[in-house]
Amino acid sequence: MASDQSNNQSVERAISVLRAFLTGRPELRVSDVAKATGLGTSTASRLLATLETLEFVERDPISGLYRLGTAPITLGGVALNQNPVHREARQVAQELAASLGLGVNVAVRQGDSLFYLLNFEGRLAPRPFVLTGQRKPLYATGIGKCLLLALSGEERRALLPEETMQPFTAHTITTHARLDEELAAVLSRGYAKEIEELAFGRACVAAPIRDRSGAVVAAISISGPLSAIDLAARESELASTVIETADSVSIGLGYVGPVSAFAVSAS
Repeated sequence: MASDQSNNQSVERAISVLRAFLTGRPELRVSDVAKATGLGTSTASRLLATLETLEFVERDPISGLYRLGTAPITLGGVALNQNPVHREARQVAQELAASLGLGVNVAVRQGDSLFYLLNFEGRLAPRPFVLTGQRKPLYATGIGKCLLLALSGEERRALLPEETMQPFTAHTITTHARLDEELAAVLSRGYAKEIEELAFGRACVAAPIRDRSGAVVAAISISGPLSAIDLAARESELASTVIETADSVSIGLGYVGPVSAFAVSAS
């Protein structure tokens, strides 16, 4: 039993070292890892050395700083390829981003956050970083609003206490009364939209993806800079497109319900 506990603790410490690289800094000193994990410097150094031999981290020979290695990329690729939503959505999302020139993103809910399974950026919506694997708040995104449709009002309040609903801009929804109104509108029209709620200068439209049981298991969005997405003129067009794309992925997942039942107003 003592041996099992020791092994479990070693695994937990190793994982905590890897998670230290998720804080936004791509390269860390041993002391940075020790501080982030609460481990002693010698323990952090020993774990980093072991993880380096396994290719989970790599050490810059000049600066001596550590960064994530290639092994996490391999594991991430395998995990994505095994995910049914990713398999069904990847090709259509890539083609849609190319045809529209905008960003196309697919995400699932993990706890109180959304988790990006994939993202493609068109020529009009370039990003200097990859969204895949990142987490964002449910209440401040179009995709998140779609994912919240899977929960009842009571479940949403338990998952997202209002004190945790912090504003990112002046447009961010921070109360459940307002969120309830927004989700009712999403249900009515069949798609969600978000304009500068998470970041200034960006907007999106999103639609839910359902599995064979009809449950909302993921969502897809079309996003981009305000000037490129031009929702004032293109909301109806883009909403129809994102709904049709979500329906296509849902069918691939076995959904046989009322596909495209949500009409988009032409006004």
